[in-house]
Amino acid sequence: MYKKILISTDGSDFSNTAIKEGVDLAKSLDSSIIFVTVTEIWSALDMAHRANVGVTNPINEYESSEAEAAKLILDLAGEVAGSNGINYETVHINDMHPAEGIINTADSKKCDLIVMASHGRRGLQKILLGSIASEVLTHSNKPVLIIKQ
Repeated sequence: MYKKILISTDGSDFSNTAIKEGVDLAKSLDSSIIFVTVTEIWSALDMAHRANVGVTNPINEYESSEAEAAKLILDLAGEVAGSNGINYETVHINDMHPAEGIINTADSKKCDLIVMASHGRRGLQKILLGSIASEVLTHSNKPVLIIKQ
């Protein structure tokens, strides 16, 4: 049925629950997994603020910090899949709105299903059905499994 499952993660406790559920599903279906995390575009105001406090290359600092955070997030997800004997791949998407990055990755990697948490760690959005989850549900042409928190 689902041979390649994309699991979106932002490193939050909510997305870690989605990872566990997605890995369990992949194991029961003998599917492979693509884990994706998306680094959002950094605002010009944030860049200007960092430059004003003396950071000589705020863009490089941001990109390095986000790449390091993404590696930790994806390594943790990979450990869960690996410990369950599941083949997996990790993808870090830079400078993109999360919903767009998730959908684009699912399409480019030819995934059959997207698994994600109902909420992430993105500000006020975690109060409602996360706007990212809502956008993925609305715009993806793939089935989406939302893990409710």
